Amino acid sequence: MCVGLSAKVVRVKDKTAIVDAGGAKREVSAELLRGLEPGDYVMVHAGAAIAKITDDDEDEANGVLDSILPIDDEADSNEKNGSANIPDTIASR
Repeated sequence: MCVGLSAKVVRVKDKTAIVDAGGAKREVSAELLRGLEPGDYVMVHAGAAIAKITDDDEDEANGVLDSILPIDDEADSNEKNGSANIPDTIASR
């Protein structure tokens, strides 16, 4: 299975683009797309922007990812208060 992530274009220079995917900025190849501009949304796969997408596509892609990878509020809370899920045998050492 292949997974592409949606991202917002921050900057374009030559044949590369800086994209923001959920706060993580990455440099990706922009060779496959013409007329790419800051503010555009793209689908990124294997280090390359492979398609321009709409704002609605971006929202839908994020919704799908959220449903596949739900945020575990309990685990997040435990990590913040220093009680991450560590097996008791390890934690007691």
